[in-house]
Amino acid sequence: MSELDEAWAAALAEAEQRARLTGRGDVAEYLALRNSNDLLRKAGIDWLTTSFTNIAGDANRAGASIQLANTDSHRFRIGTSTMVGRLVSLTFGVRQLLVEAGWPRVPRDGIVRGGGLAAAHVRHVGIRRADEELLLSRSASGSPQWTSVTRGPRPFHESDIHRHLEILLDRHR
Repeated sequence: MSELDEAWAAALAEAEQRARLTGRGDVAEYLALRNSNDLLRKAGIDWLTTSFTNIAGDANRAGASIQLANTDSHRFRIGTSTMVGRLVSLTFGVRQLLVEAGWPRVPRDGIVRGGGLAAAHVRHVGIRRADEELLLSRSASGSPQWTSVTRGPRPFHESDIHRHLEILLDRHR
């Protein structure tokens, strides 16, 4: 978590406490929901990006030579909205796989379509038919769950990450 994220979480917690002390239960409930959603967003994005990174690392240990790069505060478009989050770039020779995940941070950025908490793109540069758009939402158990908008709606699992890496490594058939 960055210093800005930590400061934001502390400010939200303080505002929630002030709202409760002044009898503003409605504001306190909103701030508690906002904090809960932010934690789900971070957990979901961490799982997605870490999973891609770890599976690429496994492929590298088996001899693949995938180059990895991470970028925070990355801005990308989904529909007419701008998401802000993380970018993981995986490069294998001339092939490149980009994993972008985030959510709108200010009102002018727009919204996450479909009522989701966050959105992601898994993009294969030059192989558009292999691209996949994802939506993060709260599962029935309350945990974060990625769903494929492109291939579904259906849950997005680690096996899907393996499939994307097989495409990057040109091993899909």
